[in-house]
Amino acid sequence: MKPAARETHASAGPGSNAARAVMAVARPSTSIVTRMKFATSSERMWDGLMFYEQIAERPPLHLRLLLPQPIGTENPKSTVGDKVRCLYKGGHLLKCITQIDLRRHYAFDVVEQSLAFGGGIKLSGGCYTLRELPSGGTEVAVTTRYTSLRRPGWLWKPIEAAVCHLFHRHLLSAMRRKVGSR
Repeated sequence: MKPAARETHASAGPGSNAARAVMAVARPSTSIVTRMKFATSSERMWDGLMFYEQIAERPPLHLRLLLPQPIGTENPKSTVGDKVRCLYKGGHLLKCITQIDLRRHYAFDVVEQSLAFGGGIKLSGGCYTLRELPSGGTEVAVTTRYTSLRRPGWLWKPIEAAVCHLFHRHLLSAMRRKVGSR
């Protein structure tokens, strides 16, 4: 006799809600966090926050090879509930702002993904967290949340984390340049 979850999955069909529920249990979400310290106030860093799609310069070669190329954003908003359309060559993401704690935390969910990320990554959201340092500087933590469809997970998880950290460092470095140029 088969376990109940298997029976539900097999009898419900691959596109059904029951099948998606079983798939969601099998593929947990992953969060990757990268931190960088800045010798500037949280107020200036807050003003320097940006999405990857808003960076003016072209991404480095390794990111161009590994990630879709960003084009820009439409409807950049700054209040909870606002939606920002992030454009890429070959598709887009729709990000909904979910939380803003001025000069401390900015979070968003990815509510629509019409974009392929390396053979099976579904982005679910991210955030920026700013922490004032005793020295007067600010630590910025960038978090990306995603679900990987790649298997085996033990092989792909460290590779995905490394690419995500490369992406975060590129984003944080662009923020450093933006804040430093003011």
